[in-house]
Amino acid sequence: MRFEGRVVVVTGASRGIGREVAVRFGAEGALVACLATTLANAEATASLIPGARAYACDVGDSAQVEAVFSQVEADLGVVQILVNNAGVTRDTLLLRMKDDDWDRVLTVNLRGAFLCTRAVTKGMMKARWGRVVNVTSIVGLGGAAGQANYAASKAGLIGLTKSVAKELGARGVTCNAVAPGFIETDMTADLPAEFRDQVVKTAPLGRLGTPGDIAGAVLFLASEEAAYVTGQTLVVDGGLTL
Repeated sequence: MRFEGRVVVVTGASRGIGREVAVRFGAEGALVACLATTLANAEATASLIPGARAYACDVGDSAQVEAVFSQVEADLGVVQILVNNAGVTRDTLLLRMKDDDWDRVLTVNLRGAFLCTRAVTKGMMKARWGRVVNVTSIVGLGGAAGQANYAASKAGLIGLTKSVAKELGARGVTCNAVAPGFIETDMTADLPAEFRDQVVKTAPLGRLGTPGDIAGAVLFLASEEAAYVTGQTLVVDGGLTL
C-alpha cells in the first residue's frame, strides 16, 4: 500500500497502459481520478477501482483541464501524483501528412501534458511533495518513418520532463518519463504480423511488452523508492533499443 491516501490523476485512463496504471494505483491504496475523452470510458475504468472518480476531459483544451482539475481537487483533495498518459496517433508519411494530423497529435500528446502539469504544479509546490510521470515512447528517442508527428510529440515530452524536473526539484517534486517499446495495446493491435514478429525476434527478451510492464515502471517512479530520481527517461522495451 505504497500510495495509501495519495491523490492520483491518470490521463488516458480508459484503456491499455492508462487503465492498468490506474488500477494498480488503486490496488495500492491511492485515490484515483480517471480521465478520458468521454465520461463513459473513464467510468469503465473507475468502476474497477474502489473509491475512484471518473472525469471527461480533452487534455488539449486548457479550459477543460482547468475545470476538471479544480473538480478533482474538490472531490478528492490536492493532486499529489500525475501520470500524463493520454496520447493519439495519426500515422502517415510526411508528404501526405495534413496540418490537422500534425496539430492534433501535438495537441493531445504534448500540449495536454503541459496543461495538466501546469494545473497541478501550485498544489505540489505548496505541499513540497509531488510526482509527475510522463508516458513517452522509444519513438521519441529514435524516430520512426510515418510517425513524424508522434515522434516529435514524444521527444517533446522528454524535454518537458527535464525542464519540469529542474524547475520543481527544489520544492520536493520529481518529474520523470517512461518510454515504452512495443506494448500489447489497442494502439499496436493493427501492426502487421510480420512487423510484430520482427520486433519479437529483435528484442532480447523475445516478446512484446504488456501494460503491466509499463505500470510497474510508472508506480516505481511515483513511489518513495524513487525519491532521488528526477529528470530521467526509463526505457521499458525488452531491450529492443540496445
